[in-house]
Amino acid sequence: MDGWSEAFSVAGRVWGRSLIHISRPAPLMGTVFIGVIDRGTNVLQVRPTTLCNLSCIFCSVDAGPRSRWRQAEYVIVDPEWLVAWVEEIARYKGIRVEALIDGVGDPTTYPMLTRLIRLLKQSPMVESVALETHGQSLDERVVREWEKAGLDRVNLSIETLDPVKARRLAGTPWYDVERVKRVAEFIARETRIDLHVTPVWLPGLNDEDIPVIVKWAVEIGAGKRWPPATIQKFLEHKHGRRPPGVREVSWRLFWRKVREWSKMLGVNLAPSMEEWGMRKARKVPEIYRVGDIVEVEIVAPGWLRGEALGVTLDGKRMVTLVGLRRAGRGARMRARIIANRDNIYVARPL
Repeated sequence: MDGWSEAFSVAGRVWGRSLIHISRPAPLMGTVFIGVIDRGTNVLQVRPTTLCNLSCIFCSVDAGPRSRWRQAEYVIVDPEWLVAWVEEIARYKGIRVEALIDGVGDPTTYPMLTRLIRLLKQSPMVESVALETHGQSLDERVVREWEKAGLDRVNLSIETLDPVKARRLAGTPWYDVERVKRVAEFIARETRIDLHVTPVWLPGLNDEDIPVIVKWAVEIGAGKRWPPATIQKFLEHKHGRRPPGVREVSWRLFWRKVREWSKMLGVNLAPSMEEWGMRKARKVPEIYRVGDIVEVEIVAPGWLRGEALGVTLDGKRMVTLVGLRRAGRGARMRARIIANRDNIYVARPL
């Protein structure tokens, strides 16, 4: 096509940031924050939006209205195109995949979520569809829509069952953990959708909450097909948020604590890949290497301040550009790949 910018349209502003709509024929691989990510297993991460309406004080990706680092938010407005990319990648891998709808925001903010679930579930290349959420936007009507669309599992991130602490951790005064609990119990007890509870352990802040959450998950019937609960490790990132007094622990200490909780509660909180249904699978090849020079067109402001989003002129991948002085949408330039992992590319203009 003659220029890629038209596939990345500025739709307005949200929370003072640019809102970018992405449509075909934009490539939907190349960034960590939007599109499809293949990490070499039978699970593909499907990221349709970066939006989140919470501002959790432990958020490693600085999501939500109170973000300090984000300058743009993105939404893929063509779910059929997103599913086409999932199918193409799955065909290359030669397997049926789990489509895990997750993101650097909360997927429940995606306005076409039910449609996306239905399209994925109808695909012959998709074995199961799962969704990650903090649950703030759930209600029984929406859950029933997801059930009819074929959703297999909800991964619910819930860090405490205490209403006061929950609002503080969510950084959002209207967050109602009692409501989230009611809908979670509805999912587990009244629908075919499985519930998997995934609290983030915040050392020194919610240590006593983790066992309570796991016990609750088991009691309400989470874990119909998959494990009822696993624990997420709090990660510190340069542009993330860290609650006062909370520090990231080593993986060694993390797994030791998880084993302690598993033994105390009688629940395996560290299931193997096999127990989880994950397995290694052929990976989409990384088409650019660190040091390669690529020609890119700037199509949108970057996810974070000081960045821009580009598309390679061959149309194969999106690329995050860093170290730009000045360059507007439509500008073309040569850039050197400085980071590449799982087909996620960062480049610096020459």
